[in-house]
Amino acid sequence: MDKQAFFWRIMAGELPPPRAADTLGARFTQVDGDAGTAELTFDGKPGFTNPAGHIQGGFLAAMLDDTMGPALAATLKAGEFAPTLNLNLSFHRPAVVGPLTGRGRVVRRGRDICFLAGELYQNGELVASATATAIVRAMPAPAREA
Repeated sequence: MDKQAFFWRIMAGELPPPRAADTLGARFTQVDGDAGTAELTFDGKPGFTNPAGHIQGGFLAAMLDDTMGPALAATLKAGEFAPTLNLNLSFHRPAVVGPLTGRGRVVRRGRDICFLAGELYQNGELVASATATAIVRAMPAPAREA
């Protein structure tokens, strides 16, 4: 765990959180960089619903990605990032407007390839679960404005 890595700088308030995390109403409740685990809460907003009034699956997928990704990001060194290569989801029951809890973890980390898993809960019930594969890469140089 490197406290100069971008994840820990975001946690310290030195860098802004990703806009996607703001959209989802993500808030960290627990992070363990040594164990590669993270727990977050999300806001299931009315604007995320489908015609049946349930949270649309794409938003649940984003919440799970934003749960597993930080579990891995908390383990990275300064100058590293780890984009998701694939994301596999299973939906267990509908989610409704209201808070959701995500729990993510690094299952196995190799030199470059990492395997992740996570679950999303609402009112103590499993809503969705996911596995993902990510790859550790050097952080790209910031884009310059034209």
